[in-house]
Amino acid sequence: MTRKIAVVLFNLGGPDGPDDVKPFLRNLFRDPAIIGAPGPIREFLAWLISTTRTPEATENYAKMGGGSPLRPETEKQADALIAELGARQPDTEFKAFIAMRYWHPYVEEAVRDVASWSPDEVVLLPLYPQFSTSTTGSSLTGWKKAGGGEARTVCCYPQAEGFLQAHAALIRNSWKQMGEPRDVRVLLSAHGLPERTIEQGDPYQWQVEKTCEAVMAHLPEIPDWQVCYQSRVGPLKWIGPATEESIEKAADDGKDILLTPIAFVSEHIETLVELDEEYAEFAEEKGVERYVRVPALGLAGAFIDSLADLTLDALEGKSGLKPPCGKRICPSGFGKCPNPVLANV
Repeated sequence: MTRKIAVVLFNLGGPDGPDDVKPFLRNLFRDPAIIGAPGPIREFLAWLISTTRTPEATENYAKMGGGSPLRPETEKQADALIAELGARQPDTEFKAFIAMRYWHPYVEEAVRDVASWSPDEVVLLPLYPQFSTSTTGSSLTGWKKAGGGEARTVCCYPQAEGFLQAHAALIRNSWKQMGEPRDVRVLLSAHGLPERTIEQGDPYQWQVEKTCEAVMAHLPEIPDWQVCYQSRVGPLKWIGPATEESIEKAADDGKDILLTPIAFVSEHIETLVELDEEYAEFAEEKGVERYVRVPALGLAGAFIDSLADLTLDALEGKSGLKPPCGKRICPSGFGKCPNPVLANV
């Protein structure tokens, strides 16, 4: 009998059309992993933020046809992953299920669909390379609350070799298209988080910076680079430097900018609007002569290969959490890391 493997791809989700923008935002901000206030206060804040941000957000999504491209982009990645897995193990039936946290198809829908398919094994694979309580952690919580059964769970892959190679190749290609300039600074922009979240033991920033170090180790021909963080919302202090600050500093230093979305694996509003329009305009205002944005990973072959490696590695050994190399990679001081094994770092 053919072995059946369900691969559940976790992602954020996004509105399908203009009418979905406000409920999507409310779903996002009512998540305790995003706003840690008590329930009634959190619900009020979610209503307030979604109400005030909807007009601008709707206008930005209109630039992309009215809704987010994240779901169709994720579906393409799922198809490519299943094709790769099928090529490697033709005697096994693999099927992908998309589980979005804040819009359709919700995690709850994926749980029902997986159960209906009755797989022999389930692999939970986040499309968040770096672990955070606000992304992978929230998705795993949603899986459990929806009654998701036992699964083999990929925690994170901030230094998976194929993932790193895919980023490096895209950066190198964009650099070559610029004419291989020497006076260029690579800005590796990741979604930011409140400092408080990191102080509470979230390993996200540490993992992002390890990713950046490893990616740029593949690019010795481009020695000038900096990690930065984008998409700040709310009154709390966020981790930095902010991407805007890094753009301004590069301008002051007389540098061209090659900016890459280091923690996003698909094109969506933070890349297509925030990076391509808002930050490009800001760079021009500050006098940057050339501002080039590197594409997100998308269907990059090395990235899809890396996801296939992670999936097959997760099927080895016992069920449960499957960090890279079968061990915790975060220093022991990061108490929010889901792997309880102490690290030797």
